[in-house]
Amino acid sequence: MANPILVELTRGMMVESVHRGAVAIARANGSLLFSLGDVDTPIYPRSSLKPIQALPLLESGAADAFGLGEEEIALACASHSGEAMHTRRVAAWLDKMGLGESDLACGPQAPRSEPLRTQMIREGHSPTRIQNNCSGKHTGFLTVARHWEVTTVGYEQHDHPVQRAVAKALAELTDIPTEFPWGIDGCAAPNFAVPLAAFAQAMAKLADPSSLPRPRAEAARRIVRAMIAHPALVAGTGRSDTILMEAAGGRAATKAGAEAFYAAIVPEAGLGIALKIDDGTGRAAETAIGAVLDKLRLIGEYQEAREIIRAPVLNTRNVVVGERRPAPALNDAALEALPRPA
Repeated sequence: MANPILVELTRGMMVESVHRGAVAIARANGSLLFSLGDVDTPIYPRSSLKPIQALPLLESGAADAFGLGEEEIALACASHSGEAMHTRRVAAWLDKMGLGESDLACGPQAPRSEPLRTQMIREGHSPTRIQNNCSGKHTGFLTVARHWEVTTVGYEQHDHPVQRAVAKALAELTDIPTEFPWGIDGCAAPNFAVPLAAFAQAMAKLADPSSLPRPRAEAARRIVRAMIAHPALVAGTGRSDTILMEAAGGRAATKAGAEAFYAAIVPEAGLGIALKIDDGTGRAAETAIGAVLDKLRLIGEYQEAREIIRAPVLNTRNVVVGERRPAPALNDAALEALPRPA
């Protein structure tokens, strides 16, 4: 059976395009409170995995050993835009460890910030590895390797101790004891495939870490706090994660992933949310996660967030000719009945 339509694009009076996908909302004990579509087939969470990839940084004691604060922890979870607020902090973090840009395994990437990208072209500057949206995550990996006194060369390889620690943390949070299918992410690090339902459970354990061993529970709390406190470092100016977390006002952390994966952590309700749009279109994932958060009463009247949920379709004269909107499947009454944050 095909996954249900989650998002529609209209033009005039007609629906012109649709995006199918799946959604899972779970508690930390694995109970599934809501689902649509196939939530059992393993898929790559892509950058939505980053809060879990950051766990060894905290659990190992590496973050404290190198004097890292909330800003660096947020950057370890980030898919940032390569703006100065991101790159300066990553460069300073690397310098603190006696490392530099050449130690990063991720490749150079043009910043997602359009004004900065235009400025770089005008001034003849080439993209750098620090501008890679994953440079904070990679600096976190390097920090763990430094703390464990293992080689930093090849830290991005699947069998390196840092990556094995990530896989172990994911296995324990998802209650999946077997080896994960894996592939290489855009930034050169491994990404592990898990079912949506299991990933939602992992996010719920970050939302409600009361059942976790004390070191991991504290690490989870610090990661979620850092993301919520610094949404602009997790994403960037005008980005969906920044907007949605600002709209939630400290009640939720969100994390977009490539190919239209999206996850959210809702601590006050103890919920984890994971969704995937089949065709990999990010615009649809943004609308879908926004719609789910809105059902949890986390968006309010925050205008930029409301425009993610129902986004105008414009023509070249900047006239509204349609909209991107949640499909009827995301108006399910079961969503209305979910526990809401206080």
